[in-house]
Amino acid sequence: MKTGLLLVNLGSPASPDTAAVKRYLREFLSDPNVIELPKWFWQPLLRGIILPTRSWRSATFYQHIWTQSGSPLIAYTQLMTEQVQQALPDWDVRYAMTYGDPDIGDTLRAMAQDGCTQTVVLPLFPQYTQSTTQPIIQQAEAAGVPITVVHHFYEQPAYQRILARQLRDALSQRQYDAVLFSYHSIPTAMVRHGDPYQAECEATTAGVLDYLPELSPELVTTTYQSKFGPMPWLKPYLKNTLMQLVELGKRNVLIITPSFVADCLETLEEDNVQNYQTFKASGGDAYQLVPPMNGDPAFSQFLADLAVAQLGGAAHAHA
Repeated sequence: MKTGLLLVNLGSPASPDTAAVKRYLREFLSDPNVIELPKWFWQPLLRGIILPTRSWRSATFYQHIWTQSGSPLIAYTQLMTEQVQQALPDWDVRYAMTYGDPDIGDTLRAMAQDGCTQTVVLPLFPQYTQSTTQPIIQQAEAAGVPITVVHHFYEQPAYQRILARQLRDALSQRQYDAVLFSYHSIPTAMVRHGDPYQAECEATTAGVLDYLPELSPELVTTTYQSKFGPMPWLKPYLKNTLMQLVELGKRNVLIITPSFVADCLETLEEDNVQNYQTFKASGGDAYQLVPPMNGDPAFSQFLADLAVAQLGGAAHAHA
């Protein structure tokens, strides 16, 4: 009789070469939770145009960020898993990925076979959205084992306090003209269809600011990044906002990315390289990115506490 905890992140190609990136993108972009277009229309477009042109380009970006430990996203998720396991010695703590390996269903079934009578599934996405959290729920439920799912944790005071502490530490280093909260964008159509993501992002920003009374709200803007495809996505876009700030004479910016808990292509390549270059080319001066949670022990302890709270503490006491 054991309690399990499965931490789930988005996933990563197995390697940074074009073939592996293509396999990963095909699985990711074939998920109807991610791309809502009809299959008869989308699949020929995906396989005929998007994958052949995007895979090699994405592979070069992955090559920029790849480390000796492999994909940063997977390496940091492994680190979190190890830290949470230390905080919950009586639990069986593992990780899985929505796309690629380790597989969610396979891992949950293995945990059940190893004695987990109940497993908490904790998506590493603070805000719920159909395109990231829903695939995890579907895959976890399809495993056919007893699970409890955490749908979001953006509203948790402990999480907001960690973000506020990270911001306060960065703000103590120098004066900034603007502070940008940058979240992964989603298609506006999803929000129109009832997805709570935008409201949860805005609530995250507001919640963190409650713990930072010294930070003037006029300095803060909530933005969105990582748009994909031609359809309208949530705005304002981070890249456009950076250029507008320079035009307004605001040349020192601090960026925090609360929808990402681990460094990945979006933070390391898009923000640290592409958006940095855009900002500098526009005439910007100081450009600072607050790193995601990565291996922050306080965040790993928060995840452990959240899992215990999800089961009302009873499973932990039983174990």
